[in-house]
Amino acid sequence: MPKATDIHAIGAELFFLSVYTRVPLKFGPETTTYVTCARVRMRVADAAGRVADGWGETPLSVQWAWPSALSYEERHEAMKALCIALTKAWASFRESGHPIELGHAFLESELPRLLAEANHGRTEAMPWLAALICASAFDIALHDAYGNLHGLPVYQTYTAQFMNRDIAAHLEPASAPVGPIGRIGPIFASRHPADFFVPQPPVLLPAWHLVGGKDLLSPDELTGSEPNDGYPVLLPDWIRRDGLTCLKVKLRGNDVAWDYDRLIRVGQLAIQGGALWLTADFNCTVTDPAYVTDILDRLMLDQPRIYQMILYVEQPFPYDLEKHQIDVHSVSARKPLFMDESAHDWRLVRLGRELGWTGVALKTCKTQTGALLTMCWAKAHGMTLMVQDLTNPMLAQIPHCLLAAHAGTIMGVETNAMQFYPDASLPEEAVHPGLYRRRDGCVDLSTLSGPFGSAQGRPGFGYRLSEIRRDLPKPAARVGDL
Repeated sequence: MPKATDIHAIGAELFFLSVYTRVPLKFGPETTTYVTCARVRMRVADAAGRVADGWGETPLSVQWAWPSALSYEERHEAMKALCIALTKAWASFRESGHPIELGHAFLESELPRLLAEANHGRTEAMPWLAALICASAFDIALHDAYGNLHGLPVYQTYTAQFMNRDIAAHLEPASAPVGPIGRIGPIFASRHPADFFVPQPPVLLPAWHLVGGKDLLSPDELTGSEPNDGYPVLLPDWIRRDGLTCLKVKLRGNDVAWDYDRLIRVGQLAIQGGALWLTADFNCTVTDPAYVTDILDRLMLDQPRIYQMILYVEQPFPYDLEKHQIDVHSVSARKPLFMDESAHDWRLVRLGRELGWTGVALKTCKTQTGALLTMCWAKAHGMTLMVQDLTNPMLAQIPHCLLAAHAGTIMGVETNAMQFYPDASLPEEAVHPGLYRRRDGCVDLSTLSGPFGSAQGRPGFGYRLSEIRRDLPKPAARVGDL
């Protein structure tokens, strides 16, 4: 039976915002110097005719989502074209329900069709991950609009009071036994995403700083061409300025000597600066688990303190988990092993768990709907969570941090837009200073919704858009009743 709280989309508007990095950001074999952020306004209505707008934003991180020998601009323009097609598709999508139900229906039916149309006649197909990124800005805007329509923080709406169906309608359990009783039970029946949130979401989150492959570690690496913009350049200066305690180390995955040396050098600087935790990100280029286990075992014997500081290992192996079904139990026996690029949805997380992965890195750039359903599946099966960044500036930072606060992670949230394009978010930082500058090693969410879980929380994602002084460019697409 439909609920009076159900909504449907009646219009969508798309903007493209260009952002340039102050220092290069390396993704595998490619380097990023600028990114286009897709910002979406979606208008929804309920059966009574009430309307509300919601906003969502995602950086179209081409190199991360679509590694390829194709030119950057060819991939970039293809993703922008898909965003325009998504604007038209959402404006004409007439299903109604809760955002989880609408988002799931769109991901299951409409997005595959749109991707197939986008790939028709192409010499190289756009991957599903790139399509998810394009779709995510619309999905985030849908959730924001729902909260705005009902005057509630959106995280208060993921309950039986608002949803028409429990998550058993969208998820299936693992085929292997789940839980201490040694058999599969009805783990999703009568349960909703809010049942998997932490009871008291924190306002302060430890912030993970990204140590990119091109980031400078010591003064002898300076060339004189570095930016002189008032922000740190060297890792020790970042640690000192922001009080960092958590460092994510980007590795090559195909150069064992470089990777081992990089972990030691960053680890030593972390110890000197008072940082506590490291994670190793091998950039999806490893094909043999022995590559990772040999580095870990060598660290354990020769650098035990640095080994102890490694909290988890992130996605060493190729994106396409179904094509590359590598047994990774030998790695996860040493350190928690987190899926990132491979964790497109709960089905792939289920496969990953069978192969030996023990954790999942959630990303709002794979849609808010998908992130929440994946969170539920992973938590129900005893997997650990992290929320990873896509170098999220501007509005994209807010749903990203809220997801980490509510999902409960192994340690805080990765957040690095302030390293690579801090000035891009100055209008948002004026309203939410704690989200765009790390202090005492943390980001501060207190400006978003007041006390979490309170009835006085700001609606939607709590953007406070009316207070943010940002001029938007001319829309790239505008469809429907706006």
